[in-house]
Amino acid sequence: EMEVKKSRFIGYATHVDSWPDAQRVLQDIKNKHPKARHWCIGYQGGADPVNERSSDDGEPSGTAGAPIIAAIRAEALSDTLCVVVRYFGGIKLGTGGLIRAYGGAARLVLKDAPVIICLPRSSVTLTVDASYVGVIYDTIGKVGGAVIEEAYGADGSLTVTLTCETNQVDRFESGLKDATSGIVSFHCRS
Repeated sequence: EMEVKKSRFIGYATHVDSWPDAQRVLQDIKNKHPKARHWCIGYQGGADPVNERSSDDGEPSGTAGAPIIAAIRAEALSDTLCVVVRYFGGIKLGTGGLIRAYGGAARLVLKDAPVIICLPRSSVTLTVDASYVGVIYDTIGKVGGAVIEEAYGADGSLTVTLTCETNQVDRFESGLKDATSGIVSFHCRS
């Protein structure tokens, strides 16, 4: 929180999974501050392509949302919503003053926000003789994978769908081919 010429600027920053998620968080903040004059936002989501949204919420164009987005970019964050709430103090700040106040409040809250490092993950589906179940789960553990689904077939086969970090997929597939003498078959990889 910061005060500029009797106006209070309160910043919030959080991880969000999507724009609808960001809208829900914004509504929660509005409910928490019903007497505020403005609830300005910057949102950046996704990686390729990046989805950016901002709102000046009644402030002059470019004086609130743009500096908030700039603060998010400066921290190299994604999947982030930053909201700056303003309680008007009766003194107009002018264009430069608003840009400094909204950008400053955003930088302040983002500087102290916890960062979650998210690595890209891929999904892999494979089928192998069920006798290799131990080898499969051992290899999944070695690459930090997580099983999403498994199914045993009437023919004694085992089909497993898992996720692991994208940079571990080749290691996983290579390890399983070696462990099963190449009889494992991979159905899809995304």
